[in-house]
Amino acid sequence: FADYCGSKYAVGVSSGTDALLEALMVLGIGADDEVIVPAYSFFATAGVVARLGAKPVFVDIEPRGLNIDPSLIEERITGRTRAIMPVHLFGQIAEMDEITKTAEAHGLAVIEDAAQAVGAEWRGQRAGSLGVMGCFSFFPSKNLGGFGDGGAITAADDELDQKLIDFRVHGMRPKYYHHAVGGNFRLDALQAAILEVKLRHLDGWTEARQRNAARYGEQLGDLVGEGRLILPEILPERRHVFNQYVVRFPEGREARDRVRDHLAEKGIGSEIYYPVTLPAQVCFRGLEDHEKRFPVSETAAETSLALPVFAELTESEVDLVAERIREALQA
Repeated sequence: FADYCGSKYAVGVSSGTDALLEALMVLGIGADDEVIVPAYSFFATAGVVARLGAKPVFVDIEPRGLNIDPSLIEERITGRTRAIMPVHLFGQIAEMDEITKTAEAHGLAVIEDAAQAVGAEWRGQRAGSLGVMGCFSFFPSKNLGGFGDGGAITAADDELDQKLIDFRVHGMRPKYYHHAVGGNFRLDALQAAILEVKLRHLDGWTEARQRNAARYGEQLGDLVGEGRLILPEILPERRHVFNQYVVRFPEGREARDRVRDHLAEKGIGSEIYYPVTLPAQVCFRGLEDHEKRFPVSETAAETSLALPVFAELTESEVDLVAERIREALQA
């Protein structure tokens, strides 16, 4: 897996969430520290920060790729900031050049949340090789999924690799001698064996997802021209792996929900990623910036819908989904 990601090391762990948690732990991030995260992501991105007693500091996303907006990071950095954790959302890498430059200027670590981005590329470099560490999920619904939970952390630094190995078994080396407080973050051997086999097929599955995404573009282009739909945009110098294929409805939540309901009536699955921004979650309402607005994230939460894009999807099935979307919008 390290070879696949273009990284020196990879350490198997128990889940994508635990990958993020352990990455923060080995950097010593804890009480009174701050970690910059996007306002629009799966809960774990911010939840692991809070679990360590640190504060997630939210930054709005950019409207094209829906990843953290690097131009807004600088203003959120304080004397307590320890790390930036960009998410490569839906399978496309964030704007890493500017993020890395900002981090270096302030002496901050960059931890890639690559849970949705295995095999994604930025200028020929793969997710997991662009930060101090990269964190992956092998949840069954991911592009590379096990038969249960699993994850991995990639790293290039020798000392970090050794810490990651120790921290996943309660900071233990040798057996029963603990020099740090880690956790039980081991990857099950059964999951590792399954993932080793599936990894050989990953690029083929990714190419199928990319074909399905291109087919959607062909079938739904007229709705884009009418201003009724926004399709995922593959940004320059990226390899998008389409962990999700997320469209947006400029007409707002009502149009999005009407399409979702119509697809469900026709037996077609879809999902809203994500209906609530991270700053708006009840558990984060005590943060000092609760009243701060994150307009791009809020719009994405109101208008986004993920369509089927899995590798086994046929052209005729893609065409059927597109036709059902058209029916719903014309109703």
